[in-house]
Amino acid sequence: MQVIVSPQEDIYVAVRPGVQAGMQLPRAHYEELAAAATHGHPVPTWFADAAQQAWQIDVAGRPTGSVVTVRRPSTAPVTYSRASWEINKGCNFACEHCYLEQRPFAGLPLDEKLTLIDMLQDVGVLWFQITGGEPLIDPDFPPAYEYAHDAGMMLEILTNGSRLARPDHVAMFTARRPHKITVSMYGASPDTADALTQTRGAFRTMYRGLQAAAAAGLPVEVTIIITRHNVAELDDMRALIDEIDLPRREYGSISPTYTGNGSTLDTQVPGYLDKSAIFAGCPAGHTSFHVDPHGFATMCKVGRDHPISLITEGPEGLRRLPGIADTQMLRTGGCSGCTLSSTCRVCRPMARVYQEAKAPLEHYCQHGERNPA
Repeated sequence: MQVIVSPQEDIYVAVRPGVQAGMQLPRAHYEELAAAATHGHPVPTWFADAAQQAWQIDVAGRPTGSVVTVRRPSTAPVTYSRASWEINKGCNFACEHCYLEQRPFAGLPLDEKLTLIDMLQDVGVLWFQITGGEPLIDPDFPPAYEYAHDAGMMLEILTNGSRLARPDHVAMFTARRPHKITVSMYGASPDTADALTQTRGAFRTMYRGLQAAAAAGLPVEVTIIITRHNVAELDDMRALIDEIDLPRREYGSISPTYTGNGSTLDTQVPGYLDKSAIFAGCPAGHTSFHVDPHGFATMCKVGRDHPISLITEGPEGLRRLPGIADTQMLRTGGCSGCTLSSTCRVCRPMARVYQEAKAPLEHYCQHGERNPA
């Protein structure tokens, strides 16, 4: 499979894993591709030309079904285009800044994992992020990943990179290409990264994973996690990633755990909070949602009020999610009546977590402008 063609809410799109460029299709073209894939007809000339222009791939004359996965419209009572999934909260690192206060190694059995993926496909999920914990240590990750890929999902994997160099993982990602693999970097040296993750060998396994993924041509992006433990190595981390020739971004907004424990805030570096974008609302709970290891759906990874069991209720339970999400977006606590609400840069569920952790205002609020970020 090289291309996914899918309904997405009220439009039809053609996308290619690992590539940002995509196409919006008229309904008639979507239906033509669906019929061609079903009946074994060659790729229509117009689509072959468009694929050459958008992605520089030659699919002319090939059977449509060998090139394109055509997803059918959702038959569920609700539709969503995006979802994230903690396949397991277990992790082989013990990072002190982690937003997961508890990381038990527990989750659904494989058959229920696959049932969950079927439900997500049925409600229209095209963009699917698999995270943890560390997803690659879950023994069910390979079959679950392959099942989601074969279902025609644009997959992003969030990983610490420690298992990325394994030949079986490289082979799987090469055969079934993800849209993106996002690897977290915690230091430019073993001393720093191993101390921050409280795991001996963390730097070595992560760096080997980056090298293996880059050598295989996989779509990898590196996120530099900035904390007080590694900020002195920030330039060295940038240089290491540039040396491998991978794209990178930086993240320095350390949050409390989603259960409201503020101990993680001790790792925050003043000056590296992201306060650049005004919060203008969020579609979480309306067009996207999050699923925990036991199949409970919430609006997002932070706003986890009133979880809905997809295993027991199925997609029907998601009818309640927009209302649950809207309630979590209301301003409460210290934010009620704030005169800066029109220029606030923090989403409501995250602000509530900071407030429950009794975090200093400069960690998240414009009232705390002593922070120069």
